[in-house]
Amino acid sequence: MDKNKFIGIIPARYASTRFPGKPLVEICGKSMIRRVYEQVSQILDCVYVATDDNRIYEAVEAFGGKAVMTSDQHKSGTDRCFEAYNKTMSGKEIVINIQGDEPFIQPQQIQALCDCFDDPTAQIATLVKPFTVEDGEAALFNPNSPKVVLNKNSEAIYFSRSVIPYKRGAETKDWLSQHTYYKHIGLYAYRADVLGEITKHPQSSLELTESLEQLRWIENGYKIKVGITKMETIGIDTPEDLARAEKFLREHIGK
Repeated sequence: MDKNKFIGIIPARYASTRFPGKPLVEICGKSMIRRVYEQVSQILDCVYVATDDNRIYEAVEAFGGKAVMTSDQHKSGTDRCFEAYNKTMSGKEIVINIQGDEPFIQPQQIQALCDCFDDPTAQIATLVKPFTVEDGEAALFNPNSPKVVLNKNSEAIYFSRSVIPYKRGAETKDWLSQHTYYKHIGLYAYRADVLGEITKHPQSSLELTESLEQLRWIENGYKIKVGITKMETIGIDTPEDLARAEKFLREHIGK
């Protein structure tokens, strides 16, 4: 991987509806945003936090990280990413958007995303994880866990909160054993020029229906290359998730 091509940007807002101040909560002695930053920095040399809040900006600088102040009017992390990219003036070819509430993102997952751009035609890339039988029917049918269908070129055909494809002629309890279903992992990368283009498109009908931003890109004809990971991630959306994350950290990482 040519690291000179890539810049990692971590959008981080303070004003979360379900969990205000989320980026600054501590997980076993370190802030969440610091844990995300340090995980990403294991594989990328150029990493920035993009925020609209001075408290987050100052916290990142305090632990030696790089941060960029962005507008508080952005409706998505993608828009914040693009403003931050322009402000860094890095000139990097590919922008990686890492969610600020994924403190256990693994370098191998970012590597898999970067590898998608070995294909010179790749415009946008994201990750998926195969559901396993052990995950169970409830996980498959969870609308908060979007599903993805791929074509033979490892490109996303569609994302949905519903289970796709529908397994005709089988009971739902048997679907996972009879077909490979893919869970979307919310990690994105874009060629810088494509990132600039997609931020100009208005919200699309499919996006508004499913509340999935990536459908806007598909509706406008962009191809989304998909990398596959077997690693699970733990996003933190609520204080309850935080307790689960601390337990995971103690049991699996030990620090």
